[in-house]
Amino acid sequence: MSGARGPGAGATDGGDDGEGAGRPRDAESHQDPGQHQEPSPPRDPGLQPERTRLAWRRTTLSGTVAAVLAVRTALHDGATPAGLAVGALCCACWLGLVLLAGARTRRLGSSAVPPALAPRAAAAAALCTVALAVGAAALVM
Repeated sequence: MSGARGPGAGATDGGDDGEGAGRPRDAESHQDPGQHQEPSPPRDPGLQPERTRLAWRRTTLSGTVAAVLAVRTALHDGATPAGLAVGALCCACWLGLVLLAGARTRRLGSSAVPPALAPRAAAAAALCTVALAVGAAALVM
């Protein structure tokens, strides 16, 4: 058995100079000295919820502008039933978006670690935003 090592050879460094003999292998003993990992700085939990609140605020502001312009366009040259229906749809989508944004911003401020946005709420917000944009664009064209 020329290639065999003694018992426990798999659990030691097995270096020729005998420095690691009998010492168990671990991940730290094989890292280069220059690869010291710095601990990450502590995360400020207030920044992400604040950015999210600002994003919701911008979204509701954009929705408000789109809904106001849609209703203005629908009523500008005489009210038609189709124009009123699309204007009412835009207002309903705007109201849904405002309610969703209000609920989300309240949840963001209620705890140190905000809960994730529920998939249903995300889908509803996306649906309201897209429907509002399509309705407003239909009235403008």
